[in-house]
Amino acid sequence: MYKAKKPSFPVKSLSVLIGSMLFIQIPSYAQEQSYLKSFKNGVQGLIKPKEDDSYKTAQMNQLSDFVFEPDAQITELPMVTAPKSVTGKDALLNSNDIEQGEIFTSSSIAPKRNLSLDEAVQIAIKRNPNIAESIATLAAQNANIDVAKAQYYPQLKAGLNTGDFTSSDRGRQVYSVEANQLLYDFGKVKSSVTTQQNKLLVEQANVLISIDEISADTSRAVLALLRYRALVQIAQDQVKGVTRLYQIAKLRADAGISSNADPVQAQSYVEYSKSYLLAQTNQLRQQEQKLRTLLGFDVSRIEFVIPDELVQLSGLYDEPKMNTIPTMIAAKAEIDVAKSQKKQTELSRYPTVSLVGAVNKALNGKNPNTGIDNDTDSAISISVSSNFYQGGSVGSQVKAAGFAEQAARSKLNATYLNILNSTRAARENIENTDKQIWVLLDRERSTAKTKELYEEQYKLGKRSILDLLSSEQSYHSSRIERESARYDIYDTVAVYVNVTGKSRDVYHLNNTKIQGFEVQP
Repeated sequence: MYKAKKPSFPVKSLSVLIGSMLFIQIPSYAQEQSYLKSFKNGVQGLIKPKEDDSYKTAQMNQLSDFVFEPDAQITELPMVTAPKSVTGKDALLNSNDIEQGEIFTSSSIAPKRNLSLDEAVQIAIKRNPNIAESIATLAAQNANIDVAKAQYYPQLKAGLNTGDFTSSDRGRQVYSVEANQLLYDFGKVKSSVTTQQNKLLVEQANVLISIDEISADTSRAVLALLRYRALVQIAQDQVKGVTRLYQIAKLRADAGISSNADPVQAQSYVEYSKSYLLAQTNQLRQQEQKLRTLLGFDVSRIEFVIPDELVQLSGLYDEPKMNTIPTMIAAKAEIDVAKSQKKQTELSRYPTVSLVGAVNKALNGKNPNTGIDNDTDSAISISVSSNFYQGGSVGSQVKAAGFAEQAARSKLNATYLNILNSTRAARENIENTDKQIWVLLDRERSTAKTKELYEEQYKLGKRSILDLLSSEQSYHSSRIERESARYDIYDTVAVYVNVTGKSRDVYHLNNTKIQGFEVQP
């Protein structure tokens, strides 16, 4: 450090020193042009960073501004195409449009209010504490950017020193104030700011991930609720059907037309059907409680409506855009964080040039700098400091940062493979389940006809009660399998929407305030 007295420019008071420090042209501001404009916004802009709330808005066109190129081993891109015979929404829903109205209107729940799937998701995400936690973490990271930027601004220190207690100046008190202004640091502070900004992108992506996860949980819970409402309705029909057969068997046995064993056998089927009804009712109540937790109100008398455009908006037959999927965005941002941290570590070897100003005032004794009683001393100097060698720690840190970058790149590729696998699995599951529905529909029709024929033959004594009970049970079993398959398709679509980052489009969440956070496409 080079220190020089200023006989031609005496600074004898703290106010004069600070005033001169504030208006010195700072070469380091050339590293970031936006901070030059702060001089026009008053003194406040010169002493601390300006608050920035832009982190609360996720600009998808900025977050998705990258091109993902997988490693050579995984160059194949996911391509989801429609079956040759049928395409789009019709490929999924033609087979299950039958009795759709009956399923939702004949429920014993007797709903009083309609609520769309979109509305349910929007209610859930606006009150879920997991999203609030992610947003709070995002806000904390935004504050870390200001911490890094603060190194561009003047740094003030004040203190009090006493005299040597073992000498004659032990009663002396020296008050000191030191101001330090960064002049040039070879981009170390800028690299630190860049690192924090990249971490902010990671946290923004994490908020989007939380939104997608809660959206998926809510939509799947709604679909599960509708599934079990339909199964409860079928189970009730099954109880009514086998009970009617039990009554027929009992009347015939009492009249001596058939064996007394017939009503006993029928009774066992009645008990089984009642047990199945209780089991499905239990599942229904569990889903109601889960939705009550997500939405904050009782849903037992709410009729949820699945939008007709659900499959179309999900883009099931489109190629997923990897740079718009939050998990991919987060993985890419982590690579940028690792790269900026590596650069920051490499720059730590270079010196830092600062302008230093100091004022000290002695009381009850001599000023140690001037040797005059109760004197005030001031100085302005240029400080050049550098950590040239720290036992090899800088080199090790650079090496660690390089491995961190490799790990981040591997995570990006792993995320890509997971998305690839999930989209393929969803496509195969939906196509195969759709084919299964057609088979189950034919089975349902044939079992319904068989049930009618067996009942006529039983009355003529050509069929046993077991044949009649089995046909009744087979008919309701085919209905149960068909409804389960139908909701399996919907559930897979909900999973696909989450995996491919389509939640904001499907559930209309763009340009909507979500606990103070907004997503702009």
